[in-house]
Amino acid sequence: MAVDTDVDVVVVGAGPTGLMLAAELGLLGVRPVVLERLPEPSGEPRANGLVGQVVQALDRRGLYESLSGSAGPPQPDTSYFMFAGLPLDLSGLPAGPVYTLPVPQQRIVQVLTARALDMGAQIRAGHEVTGVVQREDRVELEISGPAGPYRLRARYAVGADGAHSVTRKLSGIGFTGITYDRSVARHAHVAVPEGWADARGLRVPGFGTVAPFLPRRTERGAFSWAPLPGRPPLVATTEWEPAEGDEPMSLAEMAASIRRVLGAEVPVAAPEGPGPFVLRRLTGGNTRVADRFRDGRVFLIGDAAHVYASGGGPGLNAGLQDAINLGWKLAAQLTGTAPEGLLDSYAAERTAAARRTLTYAQAQAAMLGPGSDVDALRELFGELLRDQAAIRRVADLIAGSDLRYDMGGAADHPLVGRHVQDLELSTATGPVRLAELTRGGRPLLLDLTKGATAAKSVADWTARVDVVTARPRRSADPGFTAALLRPDSYIAWATSAPTPPPPDLGELRAAGERWFGVG
Repeated sequence: MAVDTDVDVVVVGAGPTGLMLAAELGLLGVRPVVLERLPEPSGEPRANGLVGQVVQALDRRGLYESLSGSAGPPQPDTSYFMFAGLPLDLSGLPAGPVYTLPVPQQRIVQVLTARALDMGAQIRAGHEVTGVVQREDRVELEISGPAGPYRLRARYAVGADGAHSVTRKLSGIGFTGITYDRSVARHAHVAVPEGWADARGLRVPGFGTVAPFLPRRTERGAFSWAPLPGRPPLVATTEWEPAEGDEPMSLAEMAASIRRVLGAEVPVAAPEGPGPFVLRRLTGGNTRVADRFRDGRVFLIGDAAHVYASGGGPGLNAGLQDAINLGWKLAAQLTGTAPEGLLDSYAAERTAAARRTLTYAQAQAAMLGPGSDVDALRELFGELLRDQAAIRRVADLIAGSDLRYDMGGAADHPLVGRHVQDLELSTATGPVRLAELTRGGRPLLLDLTKGATAAKSVADWTARVDVVTARPRRSADPGFTAALLRPDSYIAWATSAPTPPPPDLGELRAAGERWFGVG
């Protein structure tokens, strides 16, 4: 078997998470090889958008405008969202955490492919991994490619190859969780007669109006209406009874399912245009988390590490953040700047995030199920969601902003371990958003103190850490006067003192040593 040239990192899978990791590595000077089993990108419609702080994370890499097709930064939803088909009124929150980006997965792949290539990644389509062997100082992958089998040696390998990950299976990593077989979900892009839909939703005679993006649960199942911009409306049903037969999904089957769920007719037809359009049936589903996200020199991200049988696309949202978390840590390890234990923090942090998302997904699945006991639970939960504190709690859960990483000794400040929010700043060179200061993927010390006390105390850091002095614009209160941000925009240290005292500055240097080796 031929042996290819050694490389630093092999990423298995050229879906959104693998491409995001490749782009993150390239941003920091590492040129990965990306292996994709398919000869060309799949045309099958899949995810319809992104939700939560991942939208802000993409903005911090300059990707938001390309994905959204509009100018300007992302804005939080200020009207309503939903949880388990219950409306979540966000209008009373002073700073809502729920950001949405309606964009088809095909477009995400296009944008991230271009980004990864621009950053120097090599993408090999039609190359399938058939073996993984770990050595003390490398990983050897056996690959079946268009020109025949070969072996690729790498310092690290990352499985981003989906729920049925070959990388995970060949590495002997378990995938623990729950398989649901009690429901059938149907999805279809459709056209409906003129006058049936407007900005308020889909008007169904004999049933009522179904608001956009808010699933309606009935005794017989659930129905949703999603008028996604730039595409035909997407309708979906969930029924509790298993489907009979295995014939291909049809629009007639979709219409019959809607009739059973709503007890009313919705005339659906094939949409116009070239497609591809969604028309699929899914029986059951899986909610699973890998037993470990790291095995020696092999890492897992995205669906290879976690899958969720839940609406809202939590798997993709979490997977892209896996890639951003791992990218800077792996690059630091490869360039010799990583402090001890940095790579281990990937598995600890993202396992915690995956298990939090597991709670979110399972709670939604339970509350959308059939039965009078679930009816009672939904009634009580709906009452709770009229309380602003409960709304904020659930909104943070949806966005992923309730997650707090363990940052070691610097955790006294309430914002340490949290994902930083964007800020409009005034600097010596003019106005700038905090998101724009993070585009290079480097650590950042943002100093808003009087006299730039924090920045002056770490003047020797500038080779590895960007140091910026500024003041907030528009009287914004960021909750800190100085903060040390990791490349994934999580706060590693913060102070609220106008002039940080020596103990605070000592903690700043300790945080720099812990995360970036610059104590």
